[in-house]
Amino acid sequence: MARGASESIRGSESDVMLVLLIIFMVASPALTRQIDLTLPRTDRERQARVEPPPIRLRIDGAGQVYWNDSATPLSALQAMMSSEVARDAGAMPRLEVDANGDSDYQVVASVLAAAQNAGMARVAFARK
Repeated sequence: MARGASESIRGSESDVMLVLLIIFMVASPALTRQIDLTLPRTDRERQARVEPPPIRLRIDGAGQVYWNDSATPLSALQAMMSSEVARDAGAMPRLEVDANGDSDYQVVASVLAAAQNAGMARVAFARK
């Protein structure tokens, strides 16, 4: 008799496990959350969009700022950046900042603040 009772318990355990497995298989897709992804563009979309030439902004050790190799006062940078952003917001140029290792951090911070205030979304640091 003990043998028959243990077989019936084992059989009912497996039935319960199968029912739970089916419940989780049905309920788990409903519980997953949707994740929004921004996928990269295809090659055709990249070729159709013409990239404007980057703006090369160099800061030397003395704190002088050069916009595409021409000396520019720090006070005029935000207006120049704003005009570049307003020219074509869909094809915004990349701002490449090349700061000398001896340059003052305050000048670099001022350049980055001017870029942010002008709406420049593509800023990169380049070391040449």
